[in-house]
Amino acid sequence: MDVLSGWWDDYFWGAVVVGQVFICSLGLMIIFGLFGAMAKLSNNRVAQKIAGAYTVIFRGTPEILVILLLYFGSAITLTAIAQIFSPEIKFVDVPPFWAGTIAISIIVGSYATETFRGAFLGVNPGSIEAARALGMSDLQTFIYVRIPEMWRLALPPFGNHMLSLIKDTALISIIGLNETMFVAKQAITVTGKPFTMYIVVGAIYLGFSTIITLAVMGIEKFGERTTVGAK
Repeated sequence: MDVLSGWWDDYFWGAVVVGQVFICSLGLMIIFGLFGAMAKLSNNRVAQKIAGAYTVIFRGTPEILVILLLYFGSAITLTAIAQIFSPEIKFVDVPPFWAGTIAISIIVGSYATETFRGAFLGVNPGSIEAARALGMSDLQTFIYVRIPEMWRLALPPFGNHMLSLIKDTALISIIGLNETMFVAKQAITVTGKPFTMYIVVGAIYLGFSTIITLAVMGIEKFGERTTVGAK
């Protein structure tokens, strides 16, 4: 364990960054997934086509390629815009944190789109008819009827999306984000011990995955209790 001396703090703060990326990308992923699902279920053919292209493109493109394209593409675009106003600007750097966070949320959001779409289709039509009979508007029906029933159906596969999301954070090290994989690469150049350093990274991600799995199991049990209580 002497080889790890001096690196524990770096791994700790790298794990903190992983947690921050996960939380931010989780929120964005839910937004992308919900909007994608609603677009696919809408009567607007343009929205359906856009949502269909979104899921096909990002489910069929390597994740690391999406991260690189978004990171460098956004930097090039922002630089071009900035030079219009200030020609002396040479380059606009995009924070790796946000470039990576948005990239992985878009990727996993394309999978969540199909999960949410299927869950919305599984909502009991009788519940929707009852809500309308009570005079609820479409927005009220969506918030108080569709969403509560949908999330119970979507939760098991959504848990898998959360696990994919936490594991995808490791890819962001390629654009320079100082998370656990980046720390491991730095430690390897100093110690020459790749196996040990990557084992630590694996243990950190296993810890995150375990927490997510237990959280999803707890939410599922809560959902089952509330469903039984409603009956």
